[in-house]
Amino acid sequence: MSSNSPDERSLVLIKPDAVRRGLVGEVLSRFERKGLRIDAMVHRTMDAALADAHYAEHVDKAFYPPLKDFMTGGPLVALVLSGDEVIDVVRGLVGATDGRKAAAGTIRGDLSLSNRENLVHASDSPDSAKREIALWFPELG
Repeated sequence: MSSNSPDERSLVLIKPDAVRRGLVGEVLSRFERKGLRIDAMVHRTMDAALADAHYAEHVDKAFYPPLKDFMTGGPLVALVLSGDEVIDVVRGLVGATDGRKAAAGTIRGDLSLSNRENLVHASDSPDSAKREIALWFPELG
């Protein structure tokens, strides 16, 4: 482990399509096999207010209403992962946003054929991870 960020954290959402398809265990096992730690996990739904807060930078964009409908349309699993350079590691495991273009061996590359229903959300920077974790797990603040 490098000494600069051994305790970095990332928010991961296992999206409603993954829950509906019974892929929660598969997705979790990939993170665990990589050596990441699960610091918190909850099975819940995302309500409209949380969707608007979580996707604040997107609420005025044309793609947001169908994304909001999808994300609030069923249960999901929210988790906080930690480990060395966890944000980059998780994003590498998850793969490109569009599952049709994501590399084989990644979660999306192996299991998704969609851009919107792409199984997993992962924080993209330390700042977004801090903001997202505070929204989903305020007790970890």
